[in-house]
Amino acid sequence: MNLAKLLNPGAAASPTAAALAYAALVAMLGTSVVLSLSGLLDRRAAVDAARDTVSRITARGPTVAGTVIGDGTSSASYFIEGATVTVAGAALLQHVVATVARFGANVVSSQVDLQGTQSKDGFLAATVNCEMDQPALQQVIYELESGMPFLFIDQLDVQVAGGTLGTAAAGRLRVQLSVSGQWRGAR
Repeated sequence: MNLAKLLNPGAAASPTAAALAYAALVAMLGTSVVLSLSGLLDRRAAVDAARDTVSRITARGPTVAGTVIGDGTSSASYFIEGATVTVAGAALLQHVVATVARFGANVVSSQVDLQGTQSKDGFLAATVNCEMDQPALQQVIYELESGMPFLFIDQLDVQVAGGTLGTAAAGRLRVQLSVSGQWRGAR
């Protein structure tokens, strides 16, 4: 007997089948490599997106700087900063007006409430009447509530200045915005 036939009885039967099996094996390995690389690229894209989000958040920092330290840096605070309640109220009003104006609103009037119902708990309130475009309203609310110091929208009154709210001819909005935040008190 032939030794080659004993070791591999089907080898002489079909060299075409062996070539097809080899080609199928190479195709499966190639597909496996492509799928693995695709998964790695997807993960890398997710990591890059997360890294981009973190860098945007950290670059943005607090929307209002807290107390300025001697070297020019600022220490952001969760509370409204000010040596007295009057200074803290002015800082709150300045922050709210600057935020509203940054998004293209015209401030009509503003006031600070230092004697409100929550003032005994250290809360100060400011009310701003302004006119702004509809898309800016959401940005203003987000900026005020997500930044530092922690501020809360107590009251929001919106009226359409011209047209109706759903039409393209809608004009600017008249907005009355009441915002409050906590003052830590004199230290």
